[in-house]
Amino acid sequence: MTWPSLDDVRWLFSELIEWLNRPIVEGQSNITAMTVLGLLLLGWIALRFSRAAQRGVARANQRLQGGIQLQESSLGIAQTLVHYGILLVAVVIALQMLSIDVASLVAAGAVFAVGLSLALQNLAQNFVSGLILLFEQTLKPGDIVEVEGTVVRIRQLGARSTLARSRDGEDLIIPNNLLVQNTVKNLTHEDRTVRIRVPVGVSYDSDMTEVATTLRKVARNVPWRTSTLEPVVLLTTFGPSSVDWEVSVWGDDPWRLPVLQTDLAERIWRGLKEAGITIAFPQVDVHLGTMPELRLAANSTQDSPP
Repeated sequence: MTWPSLDDVRWLFSELIEWLNRPIVEGQSNITAMTVLGLLLLGWIALRFSRAAQRGVARANQRLQGGIQLQESSLGIAQTLVHYGILLVAVVIALQMLSIDVASLVAAGAVFAVGLSLALQNLAQNFVSGLILLFEQTLKPGDIVEVEGTVVRIRQLGARSTLARSRDGEDLIIPNNLLVQNTVKNLTHEDRTVRIRVPVGVSYDSDMTEVATTLRKVARNVPWRTSTLEPVVLLTTFGPSSVDWEVSVWGDDPWRLPVLQTDLAERIWRGLKEAGITIAFPQVDVHLGTMPELRLAANSTQDSPP
């Protein structure tokens, strides 16, 4: 077996280099086989680096403690952003390898982006708002929130909108922009404790000390209340027909708030009835005979012959 000489190897290597540098597509910037191989190698490196970076984000998230740690949905968004960021850098490098003026493309893309943003302004706002909600984690699936006077349970956070369900069993699709720009009452952000209030009015003839004692007794005997927080009984105002009180206890189920208010109101009703305390209702006193015209009318009626 005869091995090739050094000159033969040099000749083959120079031919290979010449072939790799031979233009495949001729134009303002020639595309050679070397360019194609470089682009393929760049794409392979970018994908490998993207996978490694995404695994690094997941491992870093596992090491975080407490509320800093991202939820699964937020982690997925972070990994997606890292992936597309790396691909964007690879595309810029590939354009430079093809001798394409990146600055001109950026300028043209900026003009196009302005026109597109005007057409899709609402969609873009909802998308950015969705990213804010996912990263801030002020809302998460399972939270009970009040949006524009309606209490809903969050089911799923999306990139454009949030899916929620009301107490009536209705599925609501809420734009993320509405949740970011408006005030949203989150009843379960840090804990599930909620205050249940029931107003009640009693007669002015009632013994107010006995009323307060009865209301406190009823509130303390509520079986579902949070035992760590004491009930509050307040005399709120002196109304036209009643002395108005407010009884409030703490519970841990905001979703059943109307049911808990009803149960507390029924217990207050029974407690006051058993104590012989009158629950007031609107009354109007009409006094006759105090006006001269009425007295004259009454006297003329009595003096007229039958």
